[in-house]
Amino acid sequence: LFAVRLSKRKNTEVQTFGYKRAEILAALFNACVLVVISVFLFKEAAVRFINPHPINSLLMLSVASIGLIANIVSVFLLKAHAHEDLNVRAAYVHLFSDFLSSIAVIIGACAILLSKAYWIDPALTILIGIYVLKEGYKIIGESTHILMQHVPKGINLKEIQARLQGIDGIKDIHHVHLWAITEQDIHFEAHINVSRDMQVSETCLLVKQAEEALKEHFAITHVTLQIEFDSCKGVN
Repeated sequence: LFAVRLSKRKNTEVQTFGYKRAEILAALFNACVLVVISVFLFKEAAVRFINPHPINSLLMLSVASIGLIANIVSVFLLKAHAHEDLNVRAAYVHLFSDFLSSIAVIIGACAILLSKAYWIDPALTILIGIYVLKEGYKIIGESTHILMQHVPKGINLKEIQARLQGIDGIKDIHHVHLWAITEQDIHFEAHINVSRDMQVSETCLLVKQAEEALKEHFAITHVTLQIEFDSCKGVN
């Protein structure tokens, strides 16, 4: 929540992009916490396998039931936005793992109450830990992908190049950079080599066509284009 509010702050002369990356950093932090939690779960499960001890299954069932109710409410509130924002998705995965944990603990408590099979508790812990670890690493990969300014997933630079070079008057594009500030905030910059010497008014029309093509076909709304005529030598 703090990251979401921080990301809404306006740009300044020092922070020209504002604090938009705060949500990505929060997602990365949340995912790292998930990984640490999974390691802790594996450690606890190993200890309980080696040294099993009696468990108060009724207390275990009661606490897990209370936790399940709280997690159901939290997961329900975040589910609708989990696919729109990496930060919210990280929080959703965190809460969903808690939700699964509560269910697993309830099942385990019932099984232990009936059979006194205390190994069920660490076995369930390992299964939960595997899920948490998998989801945590996935979000770490996605957030790192954005922070390292890699090309956003689902966008092909060759397709962009072909689309722009199909515009009449554009000879080629080069010095291309494509990155994301957030999942929805994608930036594109490039040099455009025009096919002939043009007036500024003509190049403005070309830039407008290029911007419309990028927005329509690739959902790119932040575009910086440098117009050139035989300026960058040796560039195809």
